[in-house]
Parts: sequence; structure tokens; C-alpha cells
Amino acid sequence: MARVRVRQHVNPLSQKFQVVTTWPDWQQVYADCDRPLHLDIGCARGRFLLAMATVQPEWNYLGLEIREPLVDEANAIARERELTNLYYHFSNANLDLEPLLRSLPSGMVQRVSIQFPDPWFKKRHQKRRVVQPELVQALANALPAGAEVFLQSDVLDVQEAMCEQFAAEPRFQRTTTEWLPENPLPVPTEREVAVQNKQLPVYRALFIRQLDH
Repeated sequence: MARVRVRQHVNPLSQKFQVVTTWPDWQQVYADCDRPLHLDIGCARGRFLLAMATVQPEWNYLGLEIREPLVDEANAIARERELTNLYYHFSNANLDLEPLLRSLPSGMVQRVSIQFPDPWFKKRHQKRRVVQPELVQALANALPAGAEVFLQSDVLDVQEAMCEQFAAEPRFQRTTTEWLPENPLPVPTEREVAVQNKQLPVYRALFIRQLDH
């Protein structure tokens, strides 16, 4: 399959991305909805989840991506490989996340990853970053106790900003104040491999959803 060409940067605040997504019937999407779900926000071409769905078949996987051609390409590959625990959805996570989480079976999402998100370096563009207080709040409201949120970036400012947002929500507890020396997941992203091949640092943190008091 020829690699789909898309723009690298997409403004999530532009008008065409302000329509709330219609979610599928998850019982029709996954062979077994009783499996825990790993939600990858900003999954790009989806190769990370494609590998995870094979390495950890006891999990379901859902990738959200704002560039629709990448979603279509990734779903075509998943269908070709007959993976019944993997699905990709065209979505603006800053708009769609709360209704998405409501649509899924309660307690199904056990792991969330946000990896190498678009950094939007300019200060006036930082409101376009994916990790905003509303996203953190939606996850805190929906995730069960013990669920994990894994964050990583090769841009220190972006990683620190993401961690500050999650640390400000008392229902999330960071596992350590130091950066994680290794990726706790068994599969690296394409970006992670590229960064490490250049011998550049990757900043990682893990947050755990706490019991409600």
C-alpha cells in the first residue's frame, strides 16, 4: 500500500474540525469488549498500535487522529491483517474526547498514551496543543482507579507542560518525579526510534488514576 501523504501540522481549532464525531457501536468494532482498552491520542499513522495489537492481543486498542487520510490508511491495514482488537477513528480529541469516553463501556479504558504530540512552539499557538485542562478533566472523570496515562516527548517544554496539566488534577498521581529512564510499553513509536537513533533524549512520565475519596 502506497504511503498516504498529509500535512504534518493541522490546526485543531480551525472550523472544519469543530464537528463532534459520531462514534460506532463498539460491540461491532471489537471482538471482545471485555478486554481492557488502550487509547492512543494522536496516533499518526498508527504503526505503534498496529504492533501493540499483535504483541499484547489481550488488549483492545483505539487510536485517535485528526488527519483523516491516516485513519483510513491505518484501518485498511488493520482489516487486511484481520486484527479484531484494533480500530482507528478520525477525531479532534480536544472536542471529542468526553463524548467518546461516554460512548465506551464503563471502565474499559485502562491505559492512555499521548506520545510526541505536535509541539506548537509559538506562544500564541500553544492553545492548539492536545493536552489542555479540559482533556485532563475528561480523562479524570472517565478513567477507573488504577488506569495509566503515559506521556512522552522529545521536546522538554512540551513534556513539562503536559506533566503540569496532569499534576494539577489531584485524581492523577505521577509515579516518580524523575523522567522514566525507559519506555514502560513494549513497543516504541516511529518518532521515538528516530529520536533515539540520533542519540537525543526522550522525556517520559507515567500517571496513575487514583481512587476517589
